Amino acid sequence: MLSRKAAIDFLLTRPAAFGRLLGFDKLREIHNKWLIEMIRGRQSKTLQGHRGSFKTTCLSIALAVIMILLPNKRILFMRKTDDDVKEVIRQVQKILTDPRTIYLVQCIYGVTLTLTIANATELSTNLTNDVRGTSQLVGMGIGGSLTGKHFDFIFTDDIVNLKDRVSKAERDRTKMIYQELANILNPGGRIFNTGTPWHKEDAFSLMPAPEKYDCYTTGLLTEEQIAELKKKMLPSLFAANYELRHIAAEDVIFFSPKQGAAAALAEQGISHVDAAFGGGDFTALTIANRKDGKYYIYGRMWHKGIDDCFDEIMKQYKRFMCSRLHVEDNGDKGYTGKELRKKGARVNIYHEDTNKFIKITTYLKEVWEDVVFVDGTDADYIDQICDYNEDAEHDDAPDSCASIVRIYKNRSGEDYKPLWLK
Repeated sequence: MLSRKAAIDFLLTRPAAFGRLLGFDKLREIHNKWLIEMIRGRQSKTLQGHRGSFKTTCLSIALAVIMILLPNKRILFMRKTDDDVKEVIRQVQKILTDPRTIYLVQCIYGVTLTLTIANATELSTNLTNDVRGTSQLVGMGIGGSLTGKHFDFIFTDDIVNLKDRVSKAERDRTKMIYQELANILNPGGRIFNTGTPWHKEDAFSLMPAPEKYDCYTTGLLTEEQIAELKKKMLPSLFAANYELRHIAAEDVIFFSPKQGAAAALAEQGISHVDAAFGGGDFTALTIANRKDGKYYIYGRMWHKGIDDCFDEIMKQYKRFMCSRLHVEDNGDKGYTGKELRKKGARVNIYHEDTNKFIKITTYLKEVWEDVVFVDGTDADYIDQICDYNEDAEHDDAPDSCASIVRIYKNRSGEDYKPLWLK
């Protein structure tokens, strides 16, 4: 059995090796540096690492080690949503219940480590003798209540995300919550922030100046992987996620559309309608089939409301022998889908929960090189996609086209998220 000193030194000086012992075999010396700072640092700090750099893995290990070596300290772990928090709490629980962790605790304290509190958002062990009975580790989304709570350590991870890029209201909300954290930090405590910047005015602007590790310096991504990610993302999103910097939004997102394929290639696929309800919007119809890695798209667009487009939509639906037609219910509580069902279409009515800009610049952008517009597609439909940018007045065609790509990727399947969002 290891001596008490050797076991403590192992966790304090070689936490990445501890992680590898647990199965996190991709951790390197750079992660040992991060882990030591998370576990032993004294000052509040911000660490920005590119996506896929194992920041959150390091956090899970650090949280477990702090619970072991400083069992009477109270830790808050905060992410954007409650579901994001639960994922990490589960990981910490697995670390604490691993036989190798239990062995090290036996070496240090001479007791068998057990969990006294273990649920989706809180963990505590038999190592603490705090008479207050509060959990050693509390996980919380940024919407949780902070009233009456106090902590010695606060770790924030990805409390800034895609929503903060496109929504000033979300940026302001996140910043307000972050500022509140100072009021629940015990004297002598610290806040450690990890994540990826999304906007020059997001909550990172309130945090200590970040220590940055971009995709070119960590050695965690090959040149080929970086090149592949660049192809599938907007330059501004790649800059934020992998270069940890901000650049202006692009004027051109979709260029050099492929056209001229036979209309028959889009037959026996699926269809999607983006409905207009008056005003200046367009009704867009997308019919698509995916074959041999290509998306064959037939697109139509009408500068009029959905009620005036039902007959033409059904005509094309039958002509292309579509298996199903998809339409969201956000704007009309299902009216469009129900009317198309009455006319004989097999309709899937769904509720849209993704920001349009994010959907268009992830799903459609990722496969753009594989999109081929078939004969008969409206020129205005293609032009609206190619003219699309973050400030575009109209987005009906790119929204419908992106929606149909996402359907093919299967909302519940492994391929649902584009590569860079996984």
